[in-house]
Amino acid sequence: MLAALARQAVRHPRRLLLIAAALFVISGVFGSTAIGLLNARDPFSDPSSASARAEAAITRATGREASPGVLALVAAPPGSAAVTSVARIIARVPGVAAVTVPAPGHDAGLVSRDGQSSLIVATLRAAPDPNTVVAGIQTAVKGHAGVQLGGGDVAGVQTGKQASADLGLAEAIAFPLLAILALFIFRGLASVLPLAVGGTAVLGTFAVLRLVNLALPLSVFAVDLVIGLGLGLAVDYSLFLTWRFREEMSRDGDVERALRVTLTSTGRTVLFSAATVAAATASLCVFPQRFLVSMGLGGALVALIGVASALLIVPPLLVLWAKRITKVAPPAGHGGWYRLARAVMRRPALVGVGTAAVLLVVASPALHVTWSGIDATVLPASQSARAVNDTLAREFPPSAGASTILVVASAPDTARAELAGYARDLARVPGISQGGDPVQLAAGTWEIRLAGAADPISAAGQRTLTAVRAVPAPVPVLTGGQAADFADQGASIAASLPAALAVLGVVTLLVLWLLTGSVILPVKTLIMNALTAAAATGILVFVFAHGRLTGLLGYTSQGGIEETDFVILAAIAFALSTDYGVFLLARIAEARRSGLPEREAIAVGMERTGRLITSASVLLAVAIGAFVTSRLVFLKELGAGVAVAVLIDAFVVRALLVPSLMALLGRANWWAPAPLRRLHDRIGLGEADTAPSPGPAPAGPSRTRLPTEPT
Repeated sequence: MLAALARQAVRHPRRLLLIAAALFVISGVFGSTAIGLLNARDPFSDPSSASARAEAAITRATGREASPGVLALVAAPPGSAAVTSVARIIARVPGVAAVTVPAPGHDAGLVSRDGQSSLIVATLRAAPDPNTVVAGIQTAVKGHAGVQLGGGDVAGVQTGKQASADLGLAEAIAFPLLAILALFIFRGLASVLPLAVGGTAVLGTFAVLRLVNLALPLSVFAVDLVIGLGLGLAVDYSLFLTWRFREEMSRDGDVERALRVTLTSTGRTVLFSAATVAAATASLCVFPQRFLVSMGLGGALVALIGVASALLIVPPLLVLWAKRITKVAPPAGHGGWYRLARAVMRRPALVGVGTAAVLLVVASPALHVTWSGIDATVLPASQSARAVNDTLAREFPPSAGASTILVVASAPDTARAELAGYARDLARVPGISQGGDPVQLAAGTWEIRLAGAADPISAAGQRTLTAVRAVPAPVPVLTGGQAADFADQGASIAASLPAALAVLGVVTLLVLWLLTGSVILPVKTLIMNALTAAAATGILVFVFAHGRLTGLLGYTSQGGIEETDFVILAAIAFALSTDYGVFLLARIAEARRSGLPEREAIAVGMERTGRLITSASVLLAVAIGAFVTSRLVFLKELGAGVAVAVLIDAFVVRALLVPSLMALLGRANWWAPAPLRRLHDRIGLGEADTAPSPGPAPAGPSRTRLPTEPT
């Protein structure tokens, strides 16, 4: 297939580019609007969890959202004309189901301690998307001095808008940097390749995500991952294909031979690389949270569409621009990466053990990780939802804005007395600041609302929830609210993690076995990838959970790491580590097939890929690391974590750990049981004969004429 693609690229390069241009335009028209259409609700919750089912039961019974989604903080005492006017305005907005206003001398939880600020609580009607209602409320109160809007629904809207704004800033920073670095690394006209491939991959993925969203609503945050990962992988694939083409052209100048060898060797490696990245990110789809599913789909799609874009765009451009691209030739002889590999292999045990020990020390903070959640605290202080949240914590009694625990009971109409006793038991739970009476919402459905004194995602808030759930109930009950959402999210992730790890491990082992035929190298790669992911997460915990570098990075620590961020970082770090490992192992295997001894093959493979891997890692770190500029702390965590992971893998793991361990194992690196060797040979996915020509090709007819040359 790849050899046929090479022939088509040589014979009809403009035809292939015309197809690529048409796909780019179609993807641009259809996919560019995807950002505003991805609309998953509650993307961080598990729809099958007890908390989600409790809130769904309330919504079904009442036609309203389970908890107040909008809080209006008014700088006026209760009973004042300002408070009454704002409440009346909010109540008239279509989609608002109920409004609670503090009365003088009552509802102390809705009045600040100094009595000079009031909290208006609004509950929205159940709807697929509360954004329209929130926008209506924002418009209605605009211009009223001393009014700030907060609450879960407002925080959700502002988080989405902030993410879009941050995406624009990240692109404005990343694209010029990538263009400059690509010009420096690719040299000359070839620097256009990663931008062309990346743009096509990103827009193509947006178009597919828009189609998927019609049947499976996705989270808008997947857009950030698609852009960063798409540009990064475009750099990887373009760089390796271009550099191999230059290497082959430097032998005899035969374009057709050079492109055929490039595609059947490096092109094949690029396909394996894309498969590993797609498999690793797709492992996120086993989790029930729509946020993780969206990230998994986005990552897998952009890897597959990215490799398709690279194989469609890069070969014909290499043919058309062959003269200009090959003005820059790969350095000949043994360079710095060869000498580094030989130095490492002189003391392989010392280097291997020392490097692994350092990585384990760096990873150790992850053993003591604490989790944070997605709420108003992820927003910058300039956003009203964050300002309202901070003001409530600082100036209002603990029950304000309710750390509400919702207890939903399924019981007949005659169960009021039993439920009243149960409610009294719940009110006596340590950490409950205000109990509630059972309220019948519909036939067979009752609700008891409790106010918790502590932040719902804090350790104290979680202890209160655990105690509430431990109180014996006379009838079947479900517990909801923010504290329950947070606890159930953690339990859901823990329950799904073994399946995700199994998918990640099995698919990675399979792909690497298909690439190398070895069973040792895939296992060793898994272990090294795990070290890379662990070290990156350890740094993430050390910085963000402990509140370090807050001035430099511009964030306020939540005292923990957002749990889904942790999972995504591990998956992406694993994917990209495997990505670089595939390129290195492929060149080492090729060097072995040419007859070089084990250690010489390792050094030659390092020499041929070391510069490319480190260059690609820097460019990818820029592409994804640009999200460090985000004002949303969980996006900042993700950008920083992925950037650190790829740099650790390229500059530490591939430079030191891989050559040392391969030198220690020697020929055992390539061992496989005889049945697996025969199966590998029978499958036929091995590389075509890509051994370099023994000498320059003869002059004359053997040289393929370039399409840009005169006939």
